[in-house]
Amino acid sequence: MAELKFDISAVSETPARTRVKARDFDIIVDEPPGLGGTDQAANPVEYVMAALAGCLNVMGHLIADEMNFALRGIEIEISGTLNPARLFGKSEADRAGYKHMTVTLKPDCDADEDTLEKWLQAVQDRCPVCDNLKYETPVDVGVERV
Repeated sequence: MAELKFDISAVSETPARTRVKARDFDIIVDEPPGLGGTDQAANPVEYVMAALAGCLNVMGHLIADEMNFALRGIEIEISGTLNPARLFGKSEADRAGYKHMTVTLKPDCDADEDTLEKWLQAVQDRCPVCDNLKYETPVDVGVERV
């Protein structure tokens, strides 16, 4: 199967708000007032969680179909903690990103526990966003003048 390539472009609207273009979609990223924003949208680390939830949902349904059980829906709860000291330049003791995330999937289905355990393992293993969060993904950041 051929590799898929995804691209986005983004522009700073204010020091805390960014407009992102993903295909034909505009996505606003903002911060709450306590972090310098105007609270007009989710912040970047909340979008990371949203991306994970969206991907887990897609994979959950895809894999349920493959395993031949009806998945009527999934409730997904995600929480994570991070230490803001690094992002504000106060300390380098912790990483800037999430230190840990906890994900709870609540599938609405009639599958037995053994089937659900196999389903969960496949969902975790095949979810691209989960993979990007669990394993190091090389990121090259460069600079060009406007």
